Amino acid sequence: MKKLLFSSILIFSTLAVFGQAKKPVIMVVPSDQYCISRGYKMVFDNQGMKQTLPDYKTALQTDPDLRLVITKMGQIMADRGFPLKDLEQEMKNLEQERAESSMLTSSSSGSEMAESPIDALKRVAKADIIMDLDFEVKRQGPQKYIVFNLKGLDAYTAKQVSGVAGAGNPSSAASPELLLEEAVLSHMDNFNAGLMRHFEDMFANGREVKVQIKVWSNWGENLESEFGDNSEELSTIIENWFADNCVQGRFSLSDATENFMKFEQVRIPMMRTDDKGRERAVDTRSFVSDLRKYLNGMGIPSKLYLRGLGEAWLILGEK
Repeated sequence: MKKLLFSSILIFSTLAVFGQAKKPVIMVVPSDQYCISRGYKMVFDNQGMKQTLPDYKTALQTDPDLRLVITKMGQIMADRGFPLKDLEQEMKNLEQERAESSMLTSSSSGSEMAESPIDALKRVAKADIIMDLDFEVKRQGPQKYIVFNLKGLDAYTAKQVSGVAGAGNPSSAASPELLLEEAVLSHMDNFNAGLMRHFEDMFANGREVKVQIKVWSNWGENLESEFGDNSEELSTIIENWFADNCVQGRFSLSDATENFMKFEQVRIPMMRTDDKGRERAVDTRSFVSDLRKYLNGMGIPSKLYLRGLGEAWLILGEK
């Protein structure tokens, strides 16, 4: 109990240091392995290759143990001061959005958006961390115990930032959610410590995203064309903009041609002050929108295309 109390005090103290900054948002999601191994899956034909993806909606509707365990995990995290997004509610929001998304096409090629269920879910929920949960209730004689694997994944990069795994003590009466609580609590100090290291890094060094710059084929210009008062190549102008606007100028230009630039490990600020002096949270869309406005001021129109939370394409030449 003393260890748990100390952990909670440490977390609240660390979050307090962030001041008015937006607290990280967490959502608990069953792992792909949990869903697919139990038949909660969708199979697609992707250019001749079968692709199997988790079906969260079916899992939530037919697996009462899963619903109870997700609710208990949400309660555990809420008790530690982290805002939680409810998976079931976000699935309902996603259903409402699908009708709109199905109508969205590229003005150039007519191509429709393609997203996996988890990418679509992360975009709608706008969670910072996905708690990827896998568990199984096992028996030992008349008693039951739970084995679990919990990973904290950055929703923007899909990188694992924390993780724990373990098993609880056997019990003859406990329900699955209570078995999980007993098993998880002894590991939460290490898990939360990993989350806090990640949050501290984000607020100190910025959130990591990816940005790609592309060119419409009918534009007539490319990234080697010269613009501006100093007649600089467009690729140089864009690279200088990233140097000026990334946190501590941190980014990596991993590939570039006359029609393409790929920026990785782009560190964007968590917060910024708008023109009216208000503090605003920054995400991939708002960050790249600033670049879009900057280029538009030079007479370069563009289309912003989001791929999930952590990647954006800016396609130059027309909207």
